[in-house]
Amino acid sequence: MNLTPRQIVEELDKYIIGQAKAKRAVAIALRNRYRRSQLPKELREEITPKNIIMRGPTGVGKTEIARRLAKLVGAPFIKIEATKYTEVGYVGRDVESMIRDLVEVAVRMVKDEKAHEIESKVSPIVDSKLIDAICDTRRANDIAVDKTVITEDYKAGKLENEQIDILVLDNPKPMVAVGGPEINIGSMFDGLLPQKRKKRRMSVQRARELITAEECDRIIDKDNVYAEAIRRTEEEGIIFIDEIDKIIGKSGGSNNQDVSREGVQRDILPIVEGSTVATKYGNVKTDFILFIASGAFHVSKLEDMIPELQGRFPIRVDLDSLTKEDFKRILKETKNSVCLQYASILKVDNIDLQFTDDAIDEIADISVAENETSENIGARRLHTVMEALLEDISFNATNELPLTTVKIDRGYVQNAFKETKKKFDLKKYIL
Repeated sequence: MNLTPRQIVEELDKYIIGQAKAKRAVAIALRNRYRRSQLPKELREEITPKNIIMRGPTGVGKTEIARRLAKLVGAPFIKIEATKYTEVGYVGRDVESMIRDLVEVAVRMVKDEKAHEIESKVSPIVDSKLIDAICDTRRANDIAVDKTVITEDYKAGKLENEQIDILVLDNPKPMVAVGGPEINIGSMFDGLLPQKRKKRRMSVQRARELITAEECDRIIDKDNVYAEAIRRTEEEGIIFIDEIDKIIGKSGGSNNQDVSREGVQRDILPIVEGSTVATKYGNVKTDFILFIASGAFHVSKLEDMIPELQGRFPIRVDLDSLTKEDFKRILKETKNSVCLQYASILKVDNIDLQFTDDAIDEIADISVAENETSENIGARRLHTVMEALLEDISFNATNELPLTTVKIDRGYVQNAFKETKKKFDLKKYIL
């Protein structure tokens, strides 16, 4: 990832309105990862990431910044909720599982890259297996088989949706949590017993994906994949801890729940400080993983976090509440904006949805008023308003009718929310 901080902010600006401080902090932290990688090894070992904590109300872009960051950087990245972890000794997920999850992401990334490199090498093998499977399935159904014709049709892409029977690996059972660490029951006896296969019916297109994955998996050196995945996790990994304020007790609180929350903080502390976590791919050092935390901090304060953990998040950024102008820009200026999303969805059913500027102004006005008079949920309010506004159109739309243009103007919006507007007017007189 060789983007400059300015370029990173420009990319984030395409999707997130405002919050310049948070974008700058994240951009600098990411660039520092690259700068550190260019230093001599002796000096590189001394420089640790400067973790970030973002504080702001819900719906202002904290999670969205992390989500877009994940797509922007070619580094192992996970977003986790702090509330799903429990203190050691309680039933539930232990905090070390976040590192195991990050390694899984890194392994998948490296495997995908290696598979892409050898895709052309395995392609003839896959094609041969699929053509044989098409012939066998047709014979089983008493259909005349001409392999030359089938090969020509296959190469022309005419058989992509044909259903065929193929033998695929019987995947091991999914992960289950036993106490704390996760154990893969299905893979405990890998290498001791022959791999089981089962017959499945699927389309040629789907079969190609599975057979390609199998062939790539057979050729790829797993030891190299795991070593590279661990290296990337340690040197480039990013963990976004959301809702961190929910594991902080209230000021002066001393009930059992607060004690348990403090226990989760103490368990997170060594992970953020730097420790070694055992995973099924090998030991992972967490010293150079970048941690970005976020929370609304409505009930508790950042200062209520245990001091040791506070010290591990030296960069603190406050995110601003959204204004009416922000809502207007979110509706029409962002890439894949809210208006564009709804217009695109309804175009499937031959509705050409068009929003006028005064309609967008009115939608933003109603969204701000709703946030002020009820719970402030930030930009998420726009989806609530848009769903209510377009409910009748969405319900009655059908692709059986010809393309119809529907213009949404201020009058349409006001008519749709006349009861809501009446509620706002009444609130002026309530003491």
